[in-house]
Amino acid sequence: MASFPGGYPAARRLDLVEDLHGYRVADPYRWLEDADSPETRQWLAAEEKLWAGYRAGLPRGDEFTARARELLRVGSVGPPAWRGTTRFFTRRAPDQEHAVLYGADGDAVRALIDPVALDPSGRTTLDAWSPDKEGRLLAYQLSHGGDEESLLRVLDVATGELVDGPIDRCRYSGVAWLPGGKAFYYTRRLPPSAVPPGEAQYHRRVYLHVVGTPPESDAEVFGAGRDKTTYYGASVSRDGRWLIISASVGTAPREDIWIADLTACDPAAPALVPLMVGLDAMASPRVGRDGTLYIFTDLEAPRGRICVADPGAPGPEGWRDLVGEDPAAVLRSYAILDGEELTRPVLVVSRTRHAISEVSVHDLATGEFLRALELPGIGTVGGIGERPEGGHEAWFGYTDYTTPPVVLRYDAGAETVDTWASSPGAVEHPPAVTASQVTYHSKDGTQVRMVIIEPAGESRSRSGERSCILYGYGGFDISQTPGYSANILTWVEAGGVYAVAGLRGGSEEGEEWHRAGMLDRKQNVFDDFHAAAEHLISEGVTSRSRLAVWGGSNGGLLVGAAITQRPDLFAAAVCSAPLLDMVRYERFKIGETWNVEYGSAANPEELGWLLGYSPYHHVRDGVAYPAVLFTVFGNDTRVDPLHGYKMCAALQHATASDRPILLRAEGQVGHGQRAVSRTAAQSGDCLAFVAHATGLPPAR
Repeated sequence: MASFPGGYPAARRLDLVEDLHGYRVADPYRWLEDADSPETRQWLAAEEKLWAGYRAGLPRGDEFTARARELLRVGSVGPPAWRGTTRFFTRRAPDQEHAVLYGADGDAVRALIDPVALDPSGRTTLDAWSPDKEGRLLAYQLSHGGDEESLLRVLDVATGELVDGPIDRCRYSGVAWLPGGKAFYYTRRLPPSAVPPGEAQYHRRVYLHVVGTPPESDAEVFGAGRDKTTYYGASVSRDGRWLIISASVGTAPREDIWIADLTACDPAAPALVPLMVGLDAMASPRVGRDGTLYIFTDLEAPRGRICVADPGAPGPEGWRDLVGEDPAAVLRSYAILDGEELTRPVLVVSRTRHAISEVSVHDLATGEFLRALELPGIGTVGGIGERPEGGHEAWFGYTDYTTPPVVLRYDAGAETVDTWASSPGAVEHPPAVTASQVTYHSKDGTQVRMVIIEPAGESRSRSGERSCILYGYGGFDISQTPGYSANILTWVEAGGVYAVAGLRGGSEEGEEWHRAGMLDRKQNVFDDFHAAAEHLISEGVTSRSRLAVWGGSNGGLLVGAAITQRPDLFAAAVCSAPLLDMVRYERFKIGETWNVEYGSAANPEELGWLLGYSPYHHVRDGVAYPAVLFTVFGNDTRVDPLHGYKMCAALQHATASDRPILLRAEGQVGHGQRAVSRTAAQSGDCLAFVAHATGLPPAR
């Protein structure tokens, strides 16, 4: 172990080696998997003390935290969900910790759900919400302390009175209302007493719930006998006639879908007909106001297409292309505008081209391209929404690296786009930055794109003297697209460069791009990331001694692989909420839902894939590792903090460098949403760590 001021906390090493399918697998820090043991608690307390002492000596931590908080004071605003004349939307004012859900009718605006009013500690989050079809009732879901264990309630919009709930075990549940607001379909896990030990996070079912009745009396509609990790979705057409149910095993990029005519059966026991079953594809079908079945799918179109069909004969053999696949752009969302004011109904279609959004208008009957809409910049468009009863307007969110969230409105009658709502706050002296997209080649020759954000008005230094953060994700079909980020702006304003790589495993180039970075092809993601670093260095944007890598969750796995595969390539790493022990990841939290993305250690071949890159198993004694900050969250119910614990202990033992290996463990927060002040504090700490490790010059 290299010298570090004061030394690292003692961490007992087990002589534990298991034979797994013929592989000899060591696990010296398995005891850290028990977070409640006295030994683990003692180690965590010592690590907390070590981090606190180091944090106190960082010269810019408070500065970065304060600036991040100021940049977050712009607030936020979300697109409206219309129900008749009532619109529902979220908005966060500059001084608020969380966004508030509002209901508005004309100029009368009323707060419906304010998480901080419900819990002044700021630890309660609004996870999901869904108004009924008439806008009279609101189903909403709250969780506390970051655990994402949503409780479902129903509110009377006019009176604010709670009329139903709480209903537990509703994590990741959508709500599909029947007309009249008397009942809805939703997803709920079976009670722990009804499932095998350790499987309480699985075993979902689709139920029909009658508002005001005990959930124990809900009719089970679908899900029995299917894989325990299956996620379900349900939707009901506006007229209440058609129910659509989808089922996907874990996070697999494929799903089965059924449809039922509720006018011909009991809604509590719908006669489901296959729409797309047994095919290796995804789809998002809905029945339009004209009675046509519209299907947004990647079946035989990895970048997406929109098809139409008869809901009475819904199988793929009857699908007809309406908007075909674009060979260079990925379909993201669409809206149907068919109001009587229009001379002809249209589709408003959102795509991303190399992760940059574009919006086009098409004839609804033929799919013919009519026009492209002008957007404020090179940025990201959120989901496109319409009035459920029809109309001539569509609303969508927009943001880019310098633009806080705004809501744009497209008027198909006037053929105009305008700003319908802006984030309510402003920054007195906003950072001046520029963003440019570059193309580089990965190890196997694949072209990968990367956005580089740097201070405006300064020619990019080609001497390699800029401190640079390289960020990536590369998994689960998630695309890295431009967006307003206090973290990025704080760093670039301070003189740094920030680069975002669009790695395989994401959806930047469609489903084929995703599959090129999953399962036995996961190494492609890491190769793309290493090549991004090499490009930044070879182009003189930065140097090895000034480069840091950063990622969280699946991106934490990415950073862990970078640390162990190319420790010579960069000076520092921020590894947040990471997956790092890929042999045992399935055993904790909801890990089993991801074996369709990574593979399973229970399968000999797949264990070989996992062991090929599992960061924890590739830590080697005597290697000069970069400075590493692990950030983990005590209430994380997706990725167990144990990954960070074990990897931190392993690196502290192994490193031959005097660069710090540290753990920042935060309680009462989880994997997802958090209060603004906590976001700013985490950002400030991590930026200060990277600034110190990469030699970012002090503020002028």
